[in-house]
Amino acid sequence: MHGKLYHTALLQRIDEVSFNPRMDEGTSWKAFPAFWYHTGMKVIVGMSGGVDSSVAAYLLKNQGHEVEGVSFILYEARMKNTFSGCCSMESIRDAGETAARLGVEHTAVDLRNEFMSSVIEPFIDAYARGITPNPCILCNRHIKFPHLLRVAYERGAECIATGHYAITESSRQPAVGSQERVCLKKGIDPKKDQSYVLYGLRPEELRRLLLPLGEKRKDEVREIAGELKLPAAKRPESQEICFIGDKNYRTFMHTLVPEERGGPIIDIERKRVVGFHKGIYTYTIGQRKGLGISSPEPLYVVKIDPASHTLYVGPKDAAKMKEFVVDEINWLIKSTETKKYGSAAEGKSADATSPLSLFRASVKVRSMMKDEPATLSLMHDGRVHVVYEEPQWAPAPGQSAVFYQGDMVLGGGVISEVAA
Repeated sequence: MHGKLYHTALLQRIDEVSFNPRMDEGTSWKAFPAFWYHTGMKVIVGMSGGVDSSVAAYLLKNQGHEVEGVSFILYEARMKNTFSGCCSMESIRDAGETAARLGVEHTAVDLRNEFMSSVIEPFIDAYARGITPNPCILCNRHIKFPHLLRVAYERGAECIATGHYAITESSRQPAVGSQERVCLKKGIDPKKDQSYVLYGLRPEELRRLLLPLGEKRKDEVREIAGELKLPAAKRPESQEICFIGDKNYRTFMHTLVPEERGGPIIDIERKRVVGFHKGIYTYTIGQRKGLGISSPEPLYVVKIDPASHTLYVGPKDAAKMKEFVVDEINWLIKSTETKKYGSAAEGKSADATSPLSLFRASVKVRSMMKDEPATLSLMHDGRVHVVYEEPQWAPAPGQSAVFYQGDMVLGGGVISEVAA
């Protein structure tokens, strides 16, 4: 069982049974009050072999918890690549060496088939349909956090932890055993904040999640790793998609995608064909390089039409958009709570196209961009219509849009339509 059904069933199972063999038989998580967190808990830490998860494991052990590191074998062994991304065999060896240095148990779990079906295949399918996916968000939603919880259940652990730079917080900290919602907030380091890629987590996951790096900056984390002489202390920061590594994603796609139909490249302003492409799956909105066309000024991909296999290009300003529609919403607050950020729409008929409420928030559509002010309209069908105050660079179907109120993540979803 994969994807959403597997995810839901797994979380229901986790909530229904007693994880911890040290508890009385028949006792469930829900029987414990919100203040049940304590030092000396057993914590399963997702260890990628990088500096962040390594220091997260150290900090939790230093706080008195019983730490066990788990690494996931996701891709490399299947494809026999030699890159050193977070899902490579090299990184798993580094994680094992770090765990040994810290004196904690470490195991590896083979999830190659699950990763292929829940992350890589949707990634390939999305590009083949002319949309831009975020594989890190897919991995967090369908692989990393559900399987960390599964391991926690199997090994009698109270919590899970990762090295993400974000903060979980509730009015009664902590929240294990409580049905109270836990807030997800930005990490204090604006250059490393990773709340964007965690918006898809379920409340059950947030209630059991420890994020020890949320209130630290990257230079502090590297300093700690250096002092401990951890293997990852000098490991360079990776910006690539983990299963692609150093390869260009187009090269990766060419190795896996069947022969793709080419089509025209049309200048959206001059309204004429300026070139031809070999397949839309190698392009994304906002792309400038690799178009294979000449022009007196830089041209960018501004629209992809998968039905006609047509690429539209234009000047940089043409790739900036103000509004789009977001689907597959995951609210980290109750959707009814959006009313306190705005007001119900007035003077409009209550049909399917009129908003239930309008509210102000800030929105980001890429992990490293700054969230920018916008008006959000909550529609009857559950989608959200976003209108930025100012046009933003290259929002694209398939990207995730995440909504913020200050440092707090309200929720987010996947862009399904972008206004022309």
